[in-house]
Amino acid sequence: MIRVLLAEDQAMVRGALYALLNLESDIELLGSAADGEIAWRELQRLKPDVLVTDIEMPGLTGLELAQRIQRQELPIKVVIVTTFARPGFLRRALDAGVSGYLLKDAPAENLAEALRTVHRGGRAIDPQLALEAWSEADPLNDRERQVLRLAGEGQSAGDIATQLNLSHGTVRNYLSEAIGKLGVANRIEAYRMARQKGWL
Repeated sequence: MIRVLLAEDQAMVRGALYALLNLESDIELLGSAADGEIAWRELQRLKPDVLVTDIEMPGLTGLELAQRIQRQELPIKVVIVTTFARPGFLRRALDAGVSGYLLKDAPAENLAEALRTVHRGGRAIDPQLALEAWSEADPLNDRERQVLRLAGEGQSAGDIATQLNLSHGTVRNYLSEAIGKLGVANRIEAYRMARQKGWL
């Protein structure tokens, strides 16, 4: 049996995925979580073989869950099921040790087959997205990404400096570097482009 925990914040999607996987005789659903923090607690309590998760959720994102699993060397495989067909997200997911990356508009039977592949130690990645993922590298480093995300959420350089325990000048330098690397005119355009590419 493949023991699975499901993490998805949209109730209708979560219910549909649960019902779909429940039809499979070799998959045991241990439970589901509506946000990343609950999912993290449930992962530690239930110790599933595979976590099926969305990327964007309240609390912790699917990528952050994957990173925690990787850091703590937990024997849990991660399969992401998302609407984000962005190469940058896939690259970051693979860096976080994710074994599967499927799009929500893929045929339903693909998910159960992906879980079997991943459980056997293989990878299940959307093939078109895999090709695109290596066509354009993410030019931002982690700190630039962090500062740009906060700026895009409307925080001032001063607010960001306080939150990240940096000087005002350092924050401005990170923003300037990000804007320069992306070849845009300002922080808003930089944020939009980075979001579109899946780099944030």
